[in-house]
Amino acid sequence: MAQTDMTRGPIGPALLRYAVPLMLGNLFQLTYNLVDAVIAGRFIGQEALAAEGIAGPVMNLLILFISGLSLGAGVLMSGFFGAGEEALLRRELSTVLLFGAGFSVAVTVPGILCAGPLLRLLQAPEELMEITGSYLRIIFLGIPFTWFYNALASALKSVGDARTPLRFLVCSSVLNAALDLVLIGGLGFGIRCSALTTVAAEAVSAGLAWHHIRRRVPLLSPGRGEWRIDGPLLGRTLRYGTVTALQQAVQPVGKLLIQGCVNGLGMEVIAAWNAVTRVDDFAFAPEQSIAHGITTFVAQNRGRARAERDFDRERIHRGFRTGLALEAGYWALLCAAVLLLRGPVLSLFTATEDAALADIGGDYLGLMALFYLLPAMTNGVQGYFRGCGRMRVTLAATLIQTVLRVVFTFLLAPGLGLRGIACACAIGWSVMLLWEVPLYLRSRRSGRDE
Repeated sequence: MAQTDMTRGPIGPALLRYAVPLMLGNLFQLTYNLVDAVIAGRFIGQEALAAEGIAGPVMNLLILFISGLSLGAGVLMSGFFGAGEEALLRRELSTVLLFGAGFSVAVTVPGILCAGPLLRLLQAPEELMEITGSYLRIIFLGIPFTWFYNALASALKSVGDARTPLRFLVCSSVLNAALDLVLIGGLGFGIRCSALTTVAAEAVSAGLAWHHIRRRVPLLSPGRGEWRIDGPLLGRTLRYGTVTALQQAVQPVGKLLIQGCVNGLGMEVIAAWNAVTRVDDFAFAPEQSIAHGITTFVAQNRGRARAERDFDRERIHRGFRTGLALEAGYWALLCAAVLLLRGPVLSLFTATEDAALADIGGDYLGLMALFYLLPAMTNGVQGYFRGCGRMRVTLAATLIQTVLRVVFTFLLAPGLGLRGIACACAIGWSVMLLWEVPLYLRSRRSGRDE
């Protein structure tokens, strides 16, 4: 097992060993949706691309809520690992998996039944209601697999193993792409098939993760007598996880509101928005991966500090600063890549030369290439506070950013289009940093987070 104990040794290499596989894993996960979007746009049509764009924020809301709960549980498990409390690791994982089984059923059934009313609430164009509803109902069937994979991957990552989840995501991504190309690109099946291949890939990744833990990771694998929901642990998990899940869900809620604004700007803008948000997702993934590395680093070191009173607590802050330096370095590479390649990337989403999509999307990405530095820094600071267990701080900061982003989108988008949305993002991130950085400095001086 590729564990990474971040409480010992050089900080930079430890963060890189953890963050790089996590970056690749997140990028492969995003490949699911990108492949669907590219194939839908090229082989089914612009209506399918727009339909996936409308359904996307709904599913992202649920997926990020699930990953938020898993991330909160992962912070606890990282602390247990740092403190050497292996029995608590297994008990926490069994609690999360059993709780998740009930949660998945409670979400999937209403989601399938209420897809139509939900799309009307989002003001989806009438001509897209049927195709979007079909796609959304099938995607809802994959929620249980999404839950189990996220919980199992968080357990592996909490002990510093980011490589194994990467291997599973590579397998499932290749499967998803191959099925889409054969069934949709080759045989001409429609958008329902795109949804089914995505669910199949999610099921494969969840199954591989479970098989690996049972066979290879006894540290995490609950025994027969350990399969139960631990009440006190569930309470702690929900205190951490619910706040983190709310934070994770806030941004998709904002995206839903922004999607409602975009839906009123016409088919070309909807299609362009769907394309550029895919690019955004790929741009943000490595920033979030580095932030996750900061979270795991801080949580593991705080766990060891609780177990060993003479532990060097300053290591926590050295790790945080190293993580921010990695975020800045990544942004410099990202900015250059987006400015140089935005045209060819946008051309992937249409079968013919579409000047309107290229112009609308290109203007947005030209601004965002510069603005991506802001979420790099906000992600790093959020990662530090999550590792300290200060989930309310991360939730409040995300609320500030999202509310401002939505408000300024509705003010600026009618006149500036997608460029207005880019400016609204920059305003939200800037104010978030102005609030959060002084809070970190005050906490650092007072020693509260140590």
